Amino acid sequence: MSREARSPVIMHVGGASPYDVVVGHSVLTELPAMLGSAVRRVAVVHPEPLAHLADRAIAQLGDIDVLRIVIPDGEVAKTAAVAVSAWDQLGAAGFTRSDAVVTVGGGATTDMGGFIAATWLRGVRVVHVPTTLLGMVDAAVGGKTGMNTAAGKNLVGSFHEPAGVICELDMLPSLPERELIAGLGEVVKCGFIADPAILKLVADSPADALEPRSATMRQLVERAIQVKIDVVVADLRETGGPDGHPGREILNYGHTMAHAIEKATSYRTRHGEAVALGMVYVAELARLAGRLDAATAAQHKIALSSVGLPTSYNGAPFEELLGTMRVDKKSRGSTLRFVVLDAIGKPSILTDPPEELLRAAYDHLSGAIA
Repeated sequence: MSREARSPVIMHVGGASPYDVVVGHSVLTELPAMLGSAVRRVAVVHPEPLAHLADRAIAQLGDIDVLRIVIPDGEVAKTAAVAVSAWDQLGAAGFTRSDAVVTVGGGATTDMGGFIAATWLRGVRVVHVPTTLLGMVDAAVGGKTGMNTAAGKNLVGSFHEPAGVICELDMLPSLPERELIAGLGEVVKCGFIADPAILKLVADSPADALEPRSATMRQLVERAIQVKIDVVVADLRETGGPDGHPGREILNYGHTMAHAIEKATSYRTRHGEAVALGMVYVAELARLAGRLDAATAAQHKIALSSVGLPTSYNGAPFEELLGTMRVDKKSRGSTLRFVVLDAIGKPSILTDPPEELLRAAYDHLSGAIA
């Protein structure tokens, strides 16, 4: 790898609370600067299996006092009981507003660790060190935090922007293959909603897209992060963009069905896998509604399957999934709302489609119809 390829890239997130996302190799050294010189104590939130990666972050902290908060691995961490336990530990340690939180882990850790930071003393400083592809390109950037309830995913949460994000690319080669592939679900999503160059990179070399050390992987990471930065800076709190543009809501492309599938499988389906399935579903829904041409709808399956992501699902019955979708965050009262495409890079909202279209799109996803 060339010296230029190994140089870190600093991606700035503007807005009321600006911060930087650093992408590169051997960039954990940026952690103390992101925390700031006034911080004297740091709570490092991480799942037990990633203790060795948390150790790498802690090694950068020098004389700063460290409190480890170990949480469960994956979506099972995103519960009220885990939050209460973390708050109790922070309280026992006497954490104040001048202290900070560092998260080390995947998207679930970023969501939950961010929520803990957002709610302790109404908000303390947090730096995210995402260790998965999905965490780097999605969960760590944008300030969304959240936890799950029995009713669905991420129904409790807050907006709490980090002080910085460190995307240490040297962590990607240690990911299990399935975890890396799942992260590509969010990457491909960014290609469909905003950056067709991502789709071209995947189409031209799917093998390189699956190689964590490749230049293609780095381009995919940086491009996907840039898509998210552009969207959240324009609409941090998902209130919508100008001229009727859906704003930040476009980042939920595929997520309405995805969250329903995750819940139906007790979160055994990884988020990126579920997003892939949700995109296939909503692309067909848009086609049936006359919003998207057949070739672009079909391109979803081609792009996703080329990197090993699932494109069919016939687990839970349609009625169960529909019930979950009705309590999705994007719903308004009894009105279902879906982010759809009118073309690649042109997302919009489809409001309250007829149930027969919803069912027909699911039949397509399940393989009941071609």
